[in-house]
Amino acid sequence: MFLRRATVAAGTLLSTVLLLFIAPAQAAQAAPAPTVAAAPPVPVAHRGASAYAPENTLAAVDKAHELHITWVENDVQRSRDGELVVVHDPTLSRTTDVEQVFPDRAPWNVADFTAAEIAQLDAGSWFDAQFAGERVPTLRQYLQKLTSTGQNLLLEIKRPDLYPGIESEILAELDRQGWLDQRHLRDKLVIQSFDAASVARIHELNPEVKTGFLGTPAVSDLSDYATYCDQVNPRYTDLTAEYVQAVQAVRGAHGRPLEVFTWTVDDASTATRLADMGVNGIISNAPDVVAGALSG
Repeated sequence: MFLRRATVAAGTLLSTVLLLFIAPAQAAQAAPAPTVAAAPPVPVAHRGASAYAPENTLAAVDKAHELHITWVENDVQRSRDGELVVVHDPTLSRTTDVEQVFPDRAPWNVADFTAAEIAQLDAGSWFDAQFAGERVPTLRQYLQKLTSTGQNLLLEIKRPDLYPGIESEILAELDRQGWLDQRHLRDKLVIQSFDAASVARIHELNPEVKTGFLGTPAVSDLSDYATYCDQVNPRYTDLTAEYVQAVQAVRGAHGRPLEVFTWTVDDASTATRLADMGVNGIISNAPDVVAGALSG
């Protein structure tokens, strides 16, 4: 009897010892270490939701809002009499009926027309007849629309070489419309350009404004751009994962890692590939397609 009890006790002790070793190993296999997921890229409506409404119009802003896209990108130039207008090309020919309204004013440069003349133009029919009568908005009208919808703005200074002093004029209009308060400066406004000197000028005039350079600087030059930029925004075909990492390894003008907002991406597979590279934002004519790919 004593031998039997001793055998049972020994077996129980052995089982306990084995459980002490096996249980932690099984638990480790069942509960992998937690990971921190990177934030998905922000979808940005390029010239508004320009796949669905005429670019750079208030209708394109409304369409982006309908698609629940928070960030909108636009282009700003200046009329002959000093009004800031939202239009992409240096001429009005492609996106308005200027050649019919003013047939003798070739080459129809934006800078050759007054704000009142530009306001006469149809900026919607070229895209679709349902948008007939849509106008080229002023920057003031555009900002007021975004304020009403609650959206954010990625503002591009288009061809600043044609409009000396436009940087200070843009900042003045932003200020008049309440877009230079702390709430907007913190997370609702970025000003970008292909012209590095223009971006640097914005930073010089108001260092609190978040800025971006459109292009793909050499990695060796990133520290120079970082003195006045918060973003480096290349064409998507120029990107590699290594370049994205190199940009984000540098701290920008406000002490945070430089961001990468890339353009112009309209298909889900490319958006997904860029998200895997770690970009911070994706600018798209069809931002709903990008948003759907990222959420999926």
